[in-house]
Amino acid sequence: MKISIITPSYNQGEFIEDTIRSVLDQDHDEVEHIVMDGGSTDATCSVLSRYPHLKWTSERDGGQGNAINKGFRQATGEILAWLNSDDYYEPNVLGGVARYFVEHPDCMILFGDITFVDRNRKPLFGYSGDSISYQRLIACPEIVRQPSMFWRRDLVRELGGVDESLHLVMDFDFFLRIGARYPFHHLARNLSCYRYYAENKSLSMARRQLREIYRVYRKNGVPLSWPVVRFLLSKSAHAYGLAPFVRPLARLAGAGSTPR
Repeated sequence: MKISIITPSYNQGEFIEDTIRSVLDQDHDEVEHIVMDGGSTDATCSVLSRYPHLKWTSERDGGQGNAINKGFRQATGEILAWLNSDDYYEPNVLGGVARYFVEHPDCMILFGDITFVDRNRKPLFGYSGDSISYQRLIACPEIVRQPSMFWRRDLVRELGGVDESLHLVMDFDFFLRIGARYPFHHLARNLSCYRYYAENKSLSMARRQLREIYRVYRKNGVPLSWPVVRFLLSKSAHAYGLAPFVRPLARLAGAGSTPR
């Protein structure tokens, strides 16, 4: 079973070699790695040119979502995933992913555990366990483990690719649309590492992310139930420095009853 990995990239020369080598360091031979670079001006293309097995293009694009969709259109594998250019897979995990899909023909989407690391690959924290479902995604979009998620290519044909108008939460929207139709399957092992560092956790980014999540809720017809309102309040508290006011109100309103 062939797996196609899509890597959108722009000026990630510092990290992208880790990403490439992590795809190479696997126990599965049928792997296609497609890198869609947005016209990087750093060392990215120099790194890419050192790996002849890659399918890669470097040209201006319409953003990360556009790069991902272009990669989807080029992919020839039965299983798809996207791995950002500063994240990486654990060694020898893709064989287990392929076997799971073979042994579970009803599985359309599979996720594993994930570890957050700093820019030097030092582990910070992780998420594990079978904790993703459609209702749980609605209640907390941040449980998405995008680098550790794999799905059948048929889903892209059925539902389309990612929403290119979204820049920070296209993964949440994509997996929410899948979850509305198919159950998530869990592979109980750590599959990937996600780099978490200053450039991708700023307050301005948190505010933009909050606005995009609200758009996704509206776009997908998600009602403003208490779990949704509680998440939006909590996210606002972080993004706008309102935690001293919002969190006590949330506790008084019974936030602890939200499904986990």
